[in-house]
Amino acid sequence: MPTVSVKRDLLFQALGRIYTDEEFNDLCFEFGLELDEITSEKDIISKEKGEEKAKGASETILYKIDVPANRYDLLCLEGLVRGLQVFKERINLPRFEKIIPPEGKGQRLIITGETLHIRPHAVAAVLRNVTFTKERYDSFIDLQEKLHQNICRRRALVAIGTHDLDTISGPFTFTAKPPSEIKFKPLNQSQEYTASQIMDLYRTDSHLRHYLPLIENKPRYPVIYDSNGVVLSMPPIINGDHTKISLKTRNVFIECTGTDITKAKIVLDIIVTMFSEYCEKPFSVEAAEVVYPNGKTHIYPELAYRKEKVKPELINKKIGISETPSSLAKLLTRMCLKSHVVGNANMIEVEIPPTRADIIHACDIIEDAAIAYGYNNIQMTIPKTYTIANQLPLNKLTELLRMDVAAAGFTEALTFALCSQEDIADKLGMDISATKAVRVANPKTAECQVARTTLLPGLLKTIAANRKMPLPLKLFEISDIVLKDPNTDVGARNYRHFCAVYYNKNPGFEIIHGLLDRVMQLLDIPPNEENGYTIKATEGSAFFPGRCAEIFAKGQSIGKLGVLHPDVITKFELTMPCSALEINIEPFV
Repeated sequence: MPTVSVKRDLLFQALGRIYTDEEFNDLCFEFGLELDEITSEKDIISKEKGEEKAKGASETILYKIDVPANRYDLLCLEGLVRGLQVFKERINLPRFEKIIPPEGKGQRLIITGETLHIRPHAVAAVLRNVTFTKERYDSFIDLQEKLHQNICRRRALVAIGTHDLDTISGPFTFTAKPPSEIKFKPLNQSQEYTASQIMDLYRTDSHLRHYLPLIENKPRYPVIYDSNGVVLSMPPIINGDHTKISLKTRNVFIECTGTDITKAKIVLDIIVTMFSEYCEKPFSVEAAEVVYPNGKTHIYPELAYRKEKVKPELINKKIGISETPSSLAKLLTRMCLKSHVVGNANMIEVEIPPTRADIIHACDIIEDAAIAYGYNNIQMTIPKTYTIANQLPLNKLTELLRMDVAAAGFTEALTFALCSQEDIADKLGMDISATKAVRVANPKTAECQVARTTLLPGLLKTIAANRKMPLPLKLFEISDIVLKDPNTDVGARNYRHFCAVYYNKNPGFEIIHGLLDRVMQLLDIPPNEENGYTIKATEGSAFFPGRCAEIFAKGQSIGKLGVLHPDVITKFELTMPCSALEINIEPFV
């Protein structure tokens, strides 16, 4: 969930009243939010960098509020205050107006064909005669950053650019050029750089370096020019310094470029609806014309209002309440969804504003009705379907085994389910093709290439990380492994394995063998061939020749135990002998 930091005093001023911390926490809960933390800039710096660095920092109280990830309209002070005021019925939801300038007077953004394979989409709008204060300006910048991290997916889907319109002249051109042909002064820099130099400049920047991979390997970089050749921005990396917004800026040109046109339209709608209240004519937005490479034009922002109809009995049934249609319509109106009863009181018509892109289905409307009604006000009832919960037998067996193996002197470890191919194949003397391993597509790191096919590598890595601990080291784990299985709907299957390792100056095979006997005793499996368990000599790539045995129980092979091969021990950066046991416990359920 995104976290929005707002200054407490500024928030209370906008809300028109002062709350205690407890009262505001309750208000947030009623509205479906959570007051996560009450802090200050000084406290934050002190925690992260120490008290010395925090000297001189602001002690203004900050509220950190957790906002649902799909509520883009609550990511700034303006949207938060508007939502709470409508919820408390202190104001009506404003209606947003799109002003289309006379032909030839408005702003145009022309997209060229060169952008097609890089960032093919762009939308634009203008905020006219806007008045910024320091707080409004900070909120404006912060909203863009919140959107970049959230719906924009770290600028991969959409990148936002905001510019002082009075410093540039349209029409604007969104194109793509080779890096050597792009040259401008980036935001807050003192000199001009080519696009290649800009990429090198920001390679060490803690904030911008994360966005460089989005375009750095492309033969052309996207860039936006005005009619005089002034660079507005090089999305998704950086804006030009020439169009930098300040507190004196009166007219703002907003452009959103990206790979997803739907997300771009939502982002543009959110920005203009949040900050159009500071325009000379509140809640009005000047439209801009976007010209596509095929010659077609489109007017943005869309600021589309749409209507949905929901049956009152459906809302009551899903929530578990019995409210009248007019009462339900009032609840929805409090959630910024203007509603009224139509027909013979058998339908509620809901108007969805451009700020509520999260409303996709009737269930989203029902959820808002439940929030407005209050989850704590919904009467608890016994479900009509009579069911008794019970622990999964496999999990119950796992819990019982954990307790008894720990009582036998072994320490439990919990290791990662993903590992490298090397861990389950090369280091254990096997070929990866023989492991039936499930591979991860596009693994982020080498440590997350495959799902583990055995628990042994995880325990050996745990021992390697704890070599300074006193010997012997006795570890165990009971967890799932994953193997390919073409007979299942997903092509893979989980198996619950038990693995134990003994690491000391001597191999301690008898210790591991004794643990196997104890586990079988707990499972009530006698040591005989007919209806019990037996071990038979075998060979395994991970085990020392002549020091490995296969375990049979219930007429099937369930695993192996033995002394690990010196090569395996060395590959896991260990220096002492090691014995191991691994069995599948599912046959015993």
